[in-house]
Amino acid sequence: MSLITENNRQYYQGAQSFRLNTNPLPTAVQSITTTFDTDLKFYSYKSSINSEYALNNFKLYYSSSGTPGTWTEYTNAYTVSGNTITIGIVTSAVNLAAPTPQAYVEVATDSLTGTVEAGDLLLIPDAVWTPGSASNDGYAFVDSVTDQGNNVTRINWNPSGYGVAQYEPGVAVTVISYIQEQPTPRPPAYFVVQLKKLDGGEYGATPNDKAYGNTVEQNYGSYAYVSLNDIVNNFIVAYVGAGKLIPSVKRTDLIFHAKRGLQEFSYDTLKSIKSQELTIPHSLSLPLPQDYVNYVRTSWIDSLGVQHIIYPTNNLTDSPYKMPLQDTKGVPVQDQFDDNIETTSVTEERWKTNNTSLINQEFNQDQYNMGLDWWGYNWGYGGDFFWGYGQLYGNDPKTAQVNGWFNLNEREGKMSFSSNLRDQIIILEYISDGLAYDNDTKVPKMAEDALYAYMSHAVLASRINQPEYIIQRLKREASAKLRNTKIRLSNIKLDEIVQVMRGKSKWIKH
Repeated sequence: MSLITENNRQYYQGAQSFRLNTNPLPTAVQSITTTFDTDLKFYSYKSSINSEYALNNFKLYYSSSGTPGTWTEYTNAYTVSGNTITIGIVTSAVNLAAPTPQAYVEVATDSLTGTVEAGDLLLIPDAVWTPGSASNDGYAFVDSVTDQGNNVTRINWNPSGYGVAQYEPGVAVTVISYIQEQPTPRPPAYFVVQLKKLDGGEYGATPNDKAYGNTVEQNYGSYAYVSLNDIVNNFIVAYVGAGKLIPSVKRTDLIFHAKRGLQEFSYDTLKSIKSQELTIPHSLSLPLPQDYVNYVRTSWIDSLGVQHIIYPTNNLTDSPYKMPLQDTKGVPVQDQFDDNIETTSVTEERWKTNNTSLINQEFNQDQYNMGLDWWGYNWGYGGDFFWGYGQLYGNDPKTAQVNGWFNLNEREGKMSFSSNLRDQIIILEYISDGLAYDNDTKVPKMAEDALYAYMSHAVLASRINQPEYIIQRLKREASAKLRNTKIRLSNIKLDEIVQVMRGKSKWIKH
């Protein structure tokens, strides 16, 4: 049960526009709140001395007219709380009092949270103003900024236009940089929040520069899912309360059971298969992904982009977990701390340097000429050579393939590959538990009802003195809804079945 909260521009381009009214002149800072499905990640506004700005997942752009070609990245200070951006704030404490009216304010340099420039709006609402020709009260536009030394910065304004001010030490000073000194009435200020792509980009320049990137693309197709937080909220509304199945339950308990349900569903029901494109190095080993639970399929990619399945080694070889150093009698040797001394694996080294053609019997022409063809005339080679008369007789089908093999090295947490796969591009498909990252904790709407049933059974089954017939009913209901969910998510299409069945009349020759 959800509504679409993003418009088409937000969904496809990752951009949201805002128009701030600067006329009449605001006496306080202004804020904008984004409505992306993606939460803003904020570390710092853009500054030449702050490297954390690159960690933001968005950029802020400003224009005084809102027309194409006038947008520039906003580099003055702003803060973010949740998805609300408060723009143009530089607040400082006044260093010195002004016992007599004057046309400047002095502030502590190290208290400035952004750059103050000529034309910025200066607000000192607690000062006593003698207005100038602009008939102002509490504000002026900055004319110049000078460094006085000793951690003091003086911000000046034009006294003929904005008069003079008298104030006590410690009064609040606010600078709003997006409102510039202009004739009245002032035009509005335009802002765009642009979700970033991985290599940056400027707003509105060309289609390639817009947010067709990772941050936006993670949101594509999101309407097919419901968040774990919404699952818990919906469950409380429908199942918890007076006269309902569960009179009361702690939210933390529901979160636990919802996560356990999502974890169980991820193994055999949900579309929780992830994949990585990797290149096999000369070490023939790759570390397992951080959120790896079990593999689904591993395949190498040829020059046409077609994948070829890589099979597990099974009984061909293995990666030993312990390799103790032994003496001449075969007894493990210990160090000065009484622990076994570990050595390198001979099995793994032999597997990495083997000739896979001696396993899958994919001999080349030279090998054929040297052994297979000559042997019938008693001209071939015997002894330590593995090819010869009768070599292909009784070939084991599980090794009769040229795609190579892999095995899991539990000792190192890696996946190891046969030597013929060196430098090949592979795709590793694997299962996660659906809880590793924030983006993972999404439940397909087709599985939503099954998760509610799972949670209902799990909550009541964990309590004492519950009628057994209710527990069993909830268990059967959860099982039935999970079975329906598997059918829904199997994504079987009639046209695809028809295409497969068109080959039913073909003869299979043995």
